[in-house]
Amino acid sequence: MNKEYGQSQGLRLNYSIITDVVEVGAKVIDLGCGDGTLLAKLIAEKKVKGIGVEIDQESVISSLEKGLSVIQGDIDEGLKEFQDQEFDWVILNQTLQSTEKPDYVVDEMLRVGKKAVVSFPNFAYWKVRFYLFFMGKMPKSKILPFEWYNTPNIHLLTVNDFYDFCKKRNIKILKSVYMTRANVRKNFLIRSLSNFFAEEVIFVISR
Repeated sequence: MNKEYGQSQGLRLNYSIITDVVEVGAKVIDLGCGDGTLLAKLIAEKKVKGIGVEIDQESVISSLEKGLSVIQGDIDEGLKEFQDQEFDWVILNQTLQSTEKPDYVVDEMLRVGKKAVVSFPNFAYWKVRFYLFFMGKMPKSKILPFEWYNTPNIHLLTVNDFYDFCKKRNIKILKSVYMTRANVRKNFLIRSLSNFFAEEVIFVISR
């Protein structure tokens, strides 16, 4: 899945936040695991029992070269090979917006896992709004670096969109972390402000 977000300070902060959330020794599945960097970090620092799922063959090979257990598969087709509540944690990092069936993917995550981590770029971020307003065309940035015609991001969403999605589907939001690329965690008391100022958001969810 899409890991073009870049090996920047922002991505390292993203990885650190997710790693902090997961308990030592947990059973974890990383969906759209890319080259396996996050999964390797979880195994090294939290001693998790981890497996990855990735559609891109080159990324699968990179993960296997790291000694990771990775399955090549399309998460839009579901996680039928896994049992209910088989994992302590299911991770979907910077991938939800590039899935064809995000609602189905989230349902499957919460079927096979007790808790899930979902992160995505916030399309309501103020710089994105300003770019659309002043330039009149789809924005490009380090976190959204593609042209409109070649982007893998097909379901762009906002912080408020995800809150509404969870409410309609009776999904519990256990934790939320709002981030910018300036290495600052934005934990606003008012959700409308986080929707405006957060460039990326990380949610911890469960049933």
